[in-house]
Parts: sequence; structure tokens; C-alpha cells
Amino acid sequence: MPGVHLRILDTDGSVDAQALRDAAPWASVTLAGFRDLGPALRLWSRTGTIEVARARLAQMDGSQTSITFLGSGDYHHLAALLIERVHEPVSVLHLDNHPDWVRLAPRWHCGSWINRVLELPNVQRVVTVGPCSDDLVNPGRKGGNLAALDAGRLALFPWRHAPSRVRRRIADGPGHVWRDGALHWRNLAERELADACSEVVAALPTEAVWITLDKDVLPEAEALTNWDQGLMPLHAVLELIRAVGARKRVIGADVCGEYSPPAHLNIFKRIESRMDQPRRAQVDHAELARNADVDRTLAATLFAACNPSA
Repeated sequence: MPGVHLRILDTDGSVDAQALRDAAPWASVTLAGFRDLGPALRLWSRTGTIEVARARLAQMDGSQTSITFLGSGDYHHLAALLIERVHEPVSVLHLDNHPDWVRLAPRWHCGSWINRVLELPNVQRVVTVGPCSDDLVNPGRKGGNLAALDAGRLALFPWRHAPSRVRRRIADGPGHVWRDGALHWRNLAERELADACSEVVAALPTEAVWITLDKDVLPEAEALTNWDQGLMPLHAVLELIRAVGARKRVIGADVCGEYSPPAHLNIFKRIESRMDQPRRAQVDHAELARNADVDRTLAATLFAACNPSA
């Protein structure tokens, strides 16, 4: 069926399916049950569980243009399973408060999954937009994939971040220059928004683009997630999506970053969660309703980006 399809991977019950159904005239809506795999997939996953998830996704038509909601940002590594199904040269636009490029984490981890995407033969470049997190403080010591940045396979545009000290020279790229032992970022917040969007679009080398978005790129005043959050405002995120839709061919998208209380059975996941994720007070209905409103807006904007002539 032509058109844009909505898919919800029900990993943790955090996605308001009805709000998304009403966001756009979808060609179809699929609610896929993943809750039985949710705890094993959350934060990181063993290969066997990934294979089960891959098999379930294979039952969906990979040729359809789809927007997929994944649940919490703890499941962002599922995006790699969606992108691996693309069979043409593609650029990946990654909006996130974190670069998700750690080479020392488990293979299927929400903080390392970009490295899996960079291994895919059809992915020409990943362009990460929005980080403000401490992941960019001494990134080499924290296991960041500076080799991909150096090779031009990865471009990174923080929303706002101080220069990052590195141990060796890194070739200049679309989002940074190396000077005096540090990466000096071309922070998007320091430019007119239209110019910033144009710079990002120019860094996408292919006609086809996949958009992957973690809502922790947004400030807490606009959305609530399980992770420390950035400063890129929603209006800037939407403007960038529109700019990409106007100048490129958006072939699919995924969204994560819902709030869902962490409840890990695995002791190592509990320890990691307590170390890396902020402790939240009780979340009230108004905050969850705001999240649903943001999802509805993102879904409608992504739908339009996939249908520029509609």
C-alpha cells in the first residue's frame, strides 16, 4: 500500500498509540508486540534476543515508507535493525543529546548502536545533530568513535558544546575543525536557524535520508525522558526535519525517548541505569500528556517530510 505507514513497537507501554493514530492520514497503523522482549532489549541486548527482534521486524514489509516509534530511549539500538533493511545508498540523520558512538559498550547497546549503523554497506554517512552532553568532554578517553569522525563517515553538529580535547589530530569535518589539540564545534545554536539547517542538509551526501530521533535532544521543559537532556528546542528540530524533507527524499524514520520507569531484572543493567540515568521524581499526568503532544507533532512533521508533494 503506498503512502506512509505508522508502526509502534510496543516495548514498554510508553507510546500513546491513539495520539499517533490521529496525527496524520496514515496508509496503515501497526502495533507490534515487543513487551515480552522489552526487559531483555532494554539498554543493551544479547545477540540471541536481537535475532528474535529482527525476525519479528522481517514480518513487516520493509519496502514501505514507515515512521516507527520505539518507546524509551533505552531501545534506540533497535533503530539499527530498521536501517539495515534499507537497500539503497542512504544518509542517516541522527538527532540526539548523545552521540551513541561508544566503542567499549556491548555490541547491541543504546549508547553504541551508531557503530553498528556505520558498518552497514548502504550507509554513506551518519550526521548526528544536537548533542550537549558530557559525552563530548574528552571523547577519546570515553571510547567515542573518533576514527569515524576522522574518516568523514560521521559528522557531528552539537547544539551547543565547548571544544573537546583530543589526543591526536582529527581531520576537519562539516561540524568541526581541529585546532590546538581540540575539536572546535560548529554549534548550531550560534547560527541563524535557516543557515544551521542548510549546513546539516549539505552534510547529507545522498538523496535518500533516514531520520532517527531521540527526544532527549529536547530540553526537559518540552519533553521528559529517561536520560539527561539537551537544549535543542522543538521548533528547531521541526524546522530541520522540514528542511531535510524539502531538499532530500526521506525514506523512513524512527522516534524514541518516551518516559518509562526503569525496571531491570538484570543486575548489571540496574547498576548501569543507576550510574548513567537521572533519578526522576514521580511523573504526573500532565508531563505524560505533554510527551504525547510532542509525539503527535513529530509524527505529523515526519509524515509531511516523507510526503513533500502531499
